[in-house]
Amino acid sequence: MTSHIAIIGGGITGLAAALFLARQGHRITLLEREARPLSPDLDADFLHWHRPATPQALQPHLLRAPIRTVLRAAAPDVYATLLGLGATEHPDLAAFGPSDHPGDEDLVTLRARRILLESALTRAVQAEPSITHRPGTTATGLLYFPGPAPHVMGVHTPTGDFRADLVLDAAGRRSPIHRWLDAIGARPAVTDVTRTGIAYFCRWYRSTDATTPDPPRAGCLTPYTAFGIFPADNDYFALAFTVAVNDPTRTALRDPATYDRAARLFPGGAAWLAQPHQPVTDVHAMAGLDNRWTALHDDKGPTVTGLLSIGDSAIHTNPTLGQGISLALLSADWLAHQDPTSPTLATDYHRWRLDTLRPWFDVQTTIDRDRRAELQASLKGLPPAPPPPDALNRAALGPCSADDLTVARARAQVAQMVRTPVQAYATPEIQSRVTAWLRANPEFTGPPPGPTRELWEKTLNPN
Repeated sequence: MTSHIAIIGGGITGLAAALFLARQGHRITLLEREARPLSPDLDADFLHWHRPATPQALQPHLLRAPIRTVLRAAAPDVYATLLGLGATEHPDLAAFGPSDHPGDEDLVTLRARRILLESALTRAVQAEPSITHRPGTTATGLLYFPGPAPHVMGVHTPTGDFRADLVLDAAGRRSPIHRWLDAIGARPAVTDVTRTGIAYFCRWYRSTDATTPDPPRAGCLTPYTAFGIFPADNDYFALAFTVAVNDPTRTALRDPATYDRAARLFPGGAAWLAQPHQPVTDVHAMAGLDNRWTALHDDKGPTVTGLLSIGDSAIHTNPTLGQGISLALLSADWLAHQDPTSPTLATDYHRWRLDTLRPWFDVQTTIDRDRRAELQASLKGLPPAPPPPDALNRAALGPCSADDLTVARARAQVAQMVRTPVQAYATPEIQSRVTAWLRANPEFTGPPPGPTRELWEKTLNPN
């Protein structure tokens, strides 16, 4: 049965949900407050489009396996367009040669800037006859029928009302959903929020000699910063730092020359900046991050019906693990295979989210809790907390995976969001293999520590 679905927000989440639902036979109205469309010149958009409401658009992204898996099944044309725009596939286990192990074929990372995925989805949405795309249209409230759990029947906009059988809130982490629920007399959404206490800094570059092999992606984690390398499409790459929001060196990182000096402190950064390249952006900063779980469902049942949250409106995680787009596309794909008018949809969606998405939210919050404590201890000059009993085994997973296909597969499954760390690593087989590797490599005491805090501060503030 064809339903009319109104989607608030035309970012990646809204675009994907609109496309997937339309291809299941539904009629879609996609409301997007940004009036300016993507242009055919993606490099110009990437470098010069000022998007203050979407700071993540300029940050590097990890396009995990769920994105590839969902697109290849639900929108193979979009996936083909993405590759045609320059995205490239990188099988995680390629170093071990061909594999017939079930699931290995899906352990693939896509290298691409976010704007390529936006463009591929936008092109498909614009070509879909059952989608009415309304850029420059802001949703201002909800049409509803009152009750203990109000039933949403559409949205208000400055240009008129749009009635719908289902409304999807894909407005992102700044969604007005909490205010709207209060305005219609609904019980408040259930939220779980943890602050990360970190700020992101990244800078983009472009290799100028396509024949130069990429250096290794050697990131580094120190008590005061995390450094990462993000190869992307069409010879673009990004270098990124995270530091505590109260770290006094964060201001110096905004200067491009200082930023490059800091990146060269790390072997991976020095290697990437030693190849022929040119910087193509200044330093982009992003802060005010948190992990936020929002549920329109409590112990009494749905707080509202006819309205579901999706993407960052429903689950927003610190982007260090690159989970956001994967979680959004998994949700859009699940919803596309449901009856939008089902009286149990809100509860079914809530249960699916708890089973499928919540474990990844918990993985991120656990990592961030420990990392925040480490960063603050470093700033106060305190000694690091005693390592957990299995710290050396955890640290050995990386080097062990270079020699052992089984361990490499477990690491790839975690990176590609196939299995959580507990599911992948807390098995007798993985533990025995890592233990055997440590016995064979008694000199291993952990990953390289990176530059000292003293050198970091001297480099960022030489005077």
